Amino acid sequence: MKKNILFIYYTQSGQLEDIVKNIARPFEEKNDEYDVTYYNIRLKKDFPFPWPGDVFFNTFPESYLQIPSEILPPPDEVLNKKFDLVIFGYQVWYLTPSIPIISFLKSGFAENILKDAPVVTVSGTRNMWMFSQEKLKVYLKQMQAKLVGNIALVDRHDNYTSVLTILRWMTTGKKEKSGMLPAAGVSDEEINGSGKYGKIIEKHFSAHTLEVLQPDLVKNGAVEIRAFLVRVEKVGNKIFTIWSNLIIKKKEKRPLLIKFFKVYLMAAIWIISPIVLVLHLLTTPIFWFKRKKQREYLQGINIK
Repeated sequence: MKKNILFIYYTQSGQLEDIVKNIARPFEEKNDEYDVTYYNIRLKKDFPFPWPGDVFFNTFPESYLQIPSEILPPPDEVLNKKFDLVIFGYQVWYLTPSIPIISFLKSGFAENILKDAPVVTVSGTRNMWMFSQEKLKVYLKQMQAKLVGNIALVDRHDNYTSVLTILRWMTTGKKEKSGMLPAAGVSDEEINGSGKYGKIIEKHFSAHTLEVLQPDLVKNGAVEIRAFLVRVEKVGNKIFTIWSNLIIKKKEKRPLLIKFFKVYLMAAIWIISPIVLVLHLLTTPIFWFKRKKQREYLQGINIK
């Protein structure tokens, strides 16, 4: 009997769909063994792409506070089938799984689909995904899904270059190299090469060794941890908690507060972030063992 494999994702630009379908290729090639299903999450009222700047920043409080929107029901082929393995693709918006992903997880459909299923999470992000993954782990645990692997594909350029390229891409739709700026997002080479992770997943799935899948994925470059960005994310989550709650509570002042938040965010990236980097480098010898332990945890799939 064929095994049922489900690939869940949400995409605007098409990048995550390309990643997911490359990972799916080893399963598709063995169509006598696997029945592969794709589920692209759809919102009842979707977000625009490219993003108008005001809409992009206005999604911040709902994104960070994980306030869902209404999704369209999954197709019957997803709702009426029990899946033996789920590959869960997602993006990060404001240090949190995107609103479409949160909307699916809170929709009532997710638990029936994910309960008891082995799940491999796949993110395609700029570079800060670590604590977003921690938030996703909580949802999966609540739904009694079995997280067995994680793949985090990122923009490999430095933090400041990737800020410029991602903003250009999100607001103009232009991903390709332009002038002195490189192409935005996950590189084409990594997207096209992500099929190697599909081979690793399929190998362990067919051999019933999913319990040792994650070390194999890590060994093959599926998860890179930059200690400096972990520190930035920790600080960012604390500040975002304050800003998001303030904006949500002060509804009458929301447009003005969003403008202030935009200014703050740019200042944090270009002024505060370099200071954090310097402090991080100066304290590296002191916290080397702590950061090593932290890196090993974030590369894994356990939940604290």
